[in-house]
Amino acid sequence: MTGDRDAALAAALVDEACRKSALLWLRTSTADHPVAVWHAVTDGAAHVVGGGLEQRLPDLADGDEVEVTVRSKDTGGRLVTFVAVAQEVRPGDPAWDTVVADLHAKRLNPPDGEDQPRRWARESRVLRLQPTGQVLERPGHLSHRSHAAEPPGSPATTRGPLPFVIGRRARRRR
Repeated sequence: MTGDRDAALAAALVDEACRKSALLWLRTSTADHPVAVWHAVTDGAAHVVGGGLEQRLPDLADGDEVEVTVRSKDTGGRLVTFVAVAQEVRPGDPAWDTVVADLHAKRLNPPDGEDQPRRWARESRVLRLQPTGQVLERPGHLSHRSHAAEPPGSPATTRGPLPFVIGRRARRRR
């Protein structure tokens, strides 16, 4: 019975975290680094829109799994990371009108105002990120690695002492 309880608690945590957070970080198995996206939550799943004039999304096909990291609204740090399955929501699908209305309400300063949903139907993709129930990280069980991307290689070296400059204030000696 504790397995069912843990699954229910994990689902509630994912749903509440997604509802409170303004950003999600999406990482696919083929991407070098995660991508930050804004989203809206409808019917227990996060929905994102990308392409065209909108945000850049990772290259996802229907049925692809993606790691979703949700940040805490209070601290801005990682709160939960879970696995979701991407499903494209297309114009004409039964969920299209509901999902697009929620996304349209959350989109700040659209360049084309109320015509935005029609533009999305023409040139953008709307994806549903349906949680699978697999939670990779949660409060109390976060990994200790930073999750920061490795800095790119560079021939630059550490700076040495500053050169003498006329007019610079001398250091105070004790």
